Amino acid sequence: MNSLITRKGLLALLMVLPAAMGLRAQTPAAQTLTLKDAINYALQNKADAAKAKLDVENSEYKIQEVRAQALPNISAAGSLTYNPILQLNALPGDFFGAPLGQKWNSVAGLNLTQKIFDQSVFTGLKAAKSTREFYQVNAQLTEQQVIERVANNYYQVYVQRQKLNVLNETFANTEKTRNIIKGQFDAGLARKIDLDRMNVNLRNIETQRTQVKNAVELQENTLKFYIGMPINTPITLPESDMQVKPLALEENPDVTKRTEYELLQKQKQLYVYNKKAQQAAYYPTLSATAGYNYIGQGPEMPWFKKPEDKVYWSDYSTIGLNLHIPIFTGFSTRAKVRQADIELRKTEQDIKDTKLSLDLAYQNAKVQIENSLSTIDLQKENAKLAKEVLENTQNNYKQGLATLTDLLDSENSYIEAQNNYTSALLDYKLAEVQLIKAKGELETLKN
Repeated sequence: MNSLITRKGLLALLMVLPAAMGLRAQTPAAQTLTLKDAINYALQNKADAAKAKLDVENSEYKIQEVRAQALPNISAAGSLTYNPILQLNALPGDFFGAPLGQKWNSVAGLNLTQKIFDQSVFTGLKAAKSTREFYQVNAQLTEQQVIERVANNYYQVYVQRQKLNVLNETFANTEKTRNIIKGQFDAGLARKIDLDRMNVNLRNIETQRTQVKNAVELQENTLKFYIGMPINTPITLPESDMQVKPLALEENPDVTKRTEYELLQKQKQLYVYNKKAQQAAYYPTLSATAGYNYIGQGPEMPWFKKPEDKVYWSDYSTIGLNLHIPIFTGFSTRAKVRQADIELRKTEQDIKDTKLSLDLAYQNAKVQIENSLSTIDLQKENAKLAKEVLENTQNNYKQGLATLTDLLDSENSYIEAQNNYTSALLDYKLAEVQLIKAKGELETLKN
């Protein structure tokens, strides 16, 4: 009987073991993410960064497209024509009523067109190079936006985890106290109302802990999305990333070096070329053409036929110049030039407004940093004091020198003080990101 049971147990184990191993294999290993790791992961995997790099690559093809307009254009053409009814000529004499042409005609040839002067092509080449520079700067801006977004979400994950750690610690301590009271109640040394109040407080902390656990998971998923990491990958964050470090506060940084400002300058340059491209319609254009053709005619389809079949082949070529001089276009060119000028002036206004907004962002970040530093020092001392009060109250309660109400109040004060400290820390780190951004140094976070 025992042997049978052993065999059945072994068989069940063998059946379950592969499934358990499969589950283990499907669970990704936890990754320790520093802020630097998260940022570099995002720059390599996030779609925004990848698309910006593709835009830079695509700008090279746009340059090639415009450059092609200045190169010779060579094409081959062929035709086969059948004339069921030939046109009669109108010549007098014996030729009157004779048909013109042949029933079949076939032409094959090469044609070349070369622009000699076209102001729009020259302007387009300059604009294409500026387009490449525009996308290069835009790629830098996209990278900075990715860095800012990742940093903000990274710090929010850390703060939520810190709140969870406080609740875990408080829950463990409260549970110990509840067990002590329960033992006293069972021995007839404590009141039931005290045990009930501790149970209520324990459930309240458990509810808060569940809510924060959900918040942590949601925030972690958001961070993984922003860095392009599979959502089911477990992550851990080292505490060193939330240390408060002193920052150099400049009076007025040069905002003209900011990527946002440089991008608008490149955009302005593109609008300048756009205006010139519209003005190019006032200029004449000159192009050269050349062609070489081979024509076959006869009463039968000319292909693969010879003179004895009354099909004759001959060649001919042409060389020419085409000159186009615009005289009057119904003021459409003037309207297009003025529209391009309006777009240019709008961009100039955007540049002025952006400069002001960048100055404002830096000054606001400075104020937020200074206020956050003061708040952090205050809340850190307050959290330390709240912990000492809680520990003293717990000891006094065990010795009968403090009431249960005092103990519950000190626990709530400790949780609140710790949360206030972590919130102040988050405010500082978010302001730190904004200050680094305002100085145009976001790239330093990835190094």
